[in-house]
Amino acid sequence: MMKVRRYLRGSGRVLAFVFIASVIWLLFDMAALRISINDVNSHLLKERVIREREIIKQQSRVTQLMKRRFKHPVQRVDLAVTHAGTGPLPSDSKLAQVYRQGGKKQDQMLRDKNTEALQDQGGKNPKTEHPKHSEHKEGAASLNVTPKQGAPAKKKAVNLSLNGTKLDKSRVIGGYNRVKLPVIVSNTTQVPSGVQEDKRAPLPAEKKGPTKTGDVAQNAPDKTDSKPNKKVKDEAKTETGTKVSRLQAKEARPVKTTSKPPLKDVNRKEANIKTQEKHIKTVNKSDLDAVKETPKPTIKLQAGKDSKDNSTAVRKPGVHKVLSLDATRAPRDPNAVGQFGQAALVGSNEEVEVRKRWDEGHFNVYLSDQIPVDRAIPDTRPEMCAQNLVHDDLPSTSVIFCFVDEVWSTLLRSVHSVLNRSPPHLLKEIILVDDFSTKEYLKEQLDTYMSQFPKVRIIRLKERQGLIRARLAGAAAAKGEVLTFLDSHVECNVGWLEPLLERIYQDRRKVPCPVIEVISDKDMSYMLVDNFQRGIFKWPLVFGWSALPEEYIKKHNMSISDPIRCPVMAGGLFSIEKKYFYELGAYDPGLDVWGGENMEISFKIWMCGGEIEIIPCSRVGHIFRGQNPYKFPKDRQKTVERNLARVAEVWLDEYKDLFYGHGYHHLLNKKLIDIGNLTEQTELRKKLKCNSFKWYLENVYPDMVAPLVKAEGLVFNRGLRKCLSLQKGSLLFEICDLSKQSQHFNYTWMRHVRQQDLCVAPQGKGNGFALQSCDNTKTELRWFHKSSNSALAEHLIAEFVSHHMCLEAGPQGGTLHLNPCEPSNSFQKWQFTHYHAQ
Repeated sequence: MMKVRRYLRGSGRVLAFVFIASVIWLLFDMAALRISINDVNSHLLKERVIREREIIKQQSRVTQLMKRRFKHPVQRVDLAVTHAGTGPLPSDSKLAQVYRQGGKKQDQMLRDKNTEALQDQGGKNPKTEHPKHSEHKEGAASLNVTPKQGAPAKKKAVNLSLNGTKLDKSRVIGGYNRVKLPVIVSNTTQVPSGVQEDKRAPLPAEKKGPTKTGDVAQNAPDKTDSKPNKKVKDEAKTETGTKVSRLQAKEARPVKTTSKPPLKDVNRKEANIKTQEKHIKTVNKSDLDAVKETPKPTIKLQAGKDSKDNSTAVRKPGVHKVLSLDATRAPRDPNAVGQFGQAALVGSNEEVEVRKRWDEGHFNVYLSDQIPVDRAIPDTRPEMCAQNLVHDDLPSTSVIFCFVDEVWSTLLRSVHSVLNRSPPHLLKEIILVDDFSTKEYLKEQLDTYMSQFPKVRIIRLKERQGLIRARLAGAAAAKGEVLTFLDSHVECNVGWLEPLLERIYQDRRKVPCPVIEVISDKDMSYMLVDNFQRGIFKWPLVFGWSALPEEYIKKHNMSISDPIRCPVMAGGLFSIEKKYFYELGAYDPGLDVWGGENMEISFKIWMCGGEIEIIPCSRVGHIFRGQNPYKFPKDRQKTVERNLARVAEVWLDEYKDLFYGHGYHHLLNKKLIDIGNLTEQTELRKKLKCNSFKWYLENVYPDMVAPLVKAEGLVFNRGLRKCLSLQKGSLLFEICDLSKQSQHFNYTWMRHVRQQDLCVAPQGKGNGFALQSCDNTKTELRWFHKSSNSALAEHLIAEFVSHHMCLEAGPQGGTLHLNPCEPSNSFQKWQFTHYHAQ
C-alpha cells in the first residue's frame, strides 16, 4: 500500500489520472460505437423489411396478372392400339394419364386446383364442365381461371374454348351420309385477354353464355419467384416493355447494403412501387373493360401490345410463351377411335369395307371416318418449346388449303386442327380452294358445314387448274400478312403456328416449314419423326429427306429445338410473308397441275436472298399416300417432267446437264415436248439479281455431289496403248501426255466425247469419223460408256445406231472406225483418266 502511495505522488499521480481517464474514454467510445452500429443495422433491417413487404405485395399482383394467362400446356401421349368400336381404354383413364408428362410439378398443382374449382361448382354453373370431364381437356380448353372478386366466394371455373355454338349430342364423324350438322345458336366467342377479338372467328363450342371478367386468360410463365431469375432478367432487359416485366426485373435485383441507410431513396422506391401498382391496376382494369365491350374488327388488343387502334391499351410490345391451345367442342372422349393419335385396328369383318373404300383417298378412309374430327394428338415438340418466348405483335396469317375430291373426314380434321390449335388473333382466315371437285359432299354440304365458322371461306374454281394455280388463286384472295399453305389431309399440333410466324417476324425473308410428321395411311396413328431431318434433292431433281451430318450438328452446337437450314422444302406445308411471296414472283405460272413447284420456289428463295428453315417447335402430321387419288388433266409423268424441265432451264445454269443426263435426254427434243415460254422467268431472275446455282451448291447444299462432267482427262485405247488427240481439226493417236491440252477430252452428261465446243461424231456415210459442233438435241453425237457392268462397259457404243456399233481404233493407230461391238476386242476399249460418275 505504501508503495502505491509513493507512485501516486507528484508526476505519478498525473500519469495515473491520464490512464484512468483514457480507459473511461475508451469505454464510452466503444459504447457509442455499438449504439451507432445498432442504429445502422436497425435502419438497414427496416429498409429490407419494407422492400420485402412491397415485393410480396407486388408478387401477389403480378401473380394475379399471370394467372389470367394460359398456363397448362398439352401433355404428350404414349401411343397405344385401340380397335374401332372394340377394346376401349379403361373407363377411369383420364387425359392427364394418357398424355405423357411434359410439364413440371407446378402444372400438376394447377390441374389439382382446377379440379377442386370444378368440384366446388358441382356442375351447376352453365359455363362449368362436369367434374369428371374436366381433365379431358388440354391447353386453352382445360384451363380454369379463378378471378378474385373482393368478397370471399367459391371459385368459378371458366372454360376458355367455349363459344355460343350449341351442337347436337351426336359426335360428328366422317362419311357425308352419316353427318349430323350442328344447330348454330349464336356466334359469341370467348378469347384470351389481350388476344384480338373477331366476331368472324368462333371455335366449335359446347354451351353459350355472356362473356365475364373471369373469362379472360393469358398464357402465364412459371410461378414468379422472389429470387433472381435469369429468364426474368433477360425478359426485362430485352424485348419486354411491360410494367410487369419491369417489376419482375426489380424483384430480381439483389439488395445492396450501405454503411448509411439511404432513407430518402427508400421512400422514393416505395413511392415508385406504389405508382407501378396503380399502373398495373389500370392496365388490368382497362383490359377487362375492353373485353367486356362488344368486339370490333378494327380493334386489335394483343397481349402486351400498345395497339394503335385502342387508346386504352398502355402496354408496349413484349413477348409471351407459346400458347398451347387445343380447343374442343366438348370434353374429349378418351375411348374414341384413334383418340390421342393412337393406332386403331378394324375387325376382320370390316376389312372388306376397308379395301372397298381405300381408293377414295388411297388410305384407310373407312377408319378415318370413325375418328373424331377434332381428336387430340400427342404433343411431340421438344420439351423446351413450351417455354419459348414469341413476340406479342406477330403478323396474322391466312391458312390456305387446296383440294380436289378430298375425303370428307380428313378435310374436316385438317380445318378443325387449325381452328382449335391456332391463336384466334393470329388466324386471319382459312381459305379452302376447291379445284373443281366432283364429289357431291364437297359442294353444298361442305358449304353448310363450314358456315358455322366465319373465318372459313371457300373458293371454287370453275375448271380444273391443278395445285399450283389453285394456290395462286388462294394467295390472291388472302387478307392475312402471311400465307400459310397446308395440304388438306393434315393435323396441326399444339403450338404449331406461333413459331412459324416468329421466324418471319424476325426476318421477312425467312420461309419457315413445320416438322412434317406421319399419320399412318393404314391405322391413322400419329407417328413421330427423327430429329434433325431436312429436305434435300437428288438428281434428277427428286425430293427426299436426309439427316443433318453429325459433324454439322456438333460444329454449330445445335439443340433439338434449333431451326434447321433446309435446301429444299417438301412444298406442301410452309409459311411465307405475302408481300415477299409476290416480290419473288410467286409460283411460276407456267407450271402445270403438280410437280416441281417445291424445287422452283426453293431455288428461287435461296438464290434470291431468302432462307428456308424447318422449325422443330412447329409440328404438323400428314398422311403420306402411295399415289395421288385424283386424275391429272394430262399425262401425269409428262406433266411432272415438263415442270422439272422449266425449273432446270431457268435455275440450274450449266448444271442443267446433270438433270437431263439422269434419264431426261428426251426432254431436249422440242418436237416431243413444249415446256413453254421462259422469258418472263429469266427476266425475273435478272431483276431479283439472284445468285448462281453454283453459289447455291457451295453455300446452301455443299454436301451435294454435282460434277459437271461424268469423266475427263486423257482417252486411252487399251489396244494401241496410246491416247486420242485432236490436232488441226483431225483425230489421231499419240503417246499419252497429260501436259498436252490436245489430248484432254470430257465425257459429258449429254454423253458427248467433247473437247471445248467440238464433239466426236461419225460421218454421215461409211464408218469414218469427224468432229462436229456439239448440240445437245442431236442423238447421233451420243455415246454409251460405263453405263453398265457388262462386258461392253469400257466400250464407246454409238447411241443412234439400232444395233451395237462401237468406236474402234485401227491397228496402225491412224484411223477410227465404227464396227460391231466385240467384248474381247481391246482396240474397242477406252479409258478416261478421271471418272466422276457412272
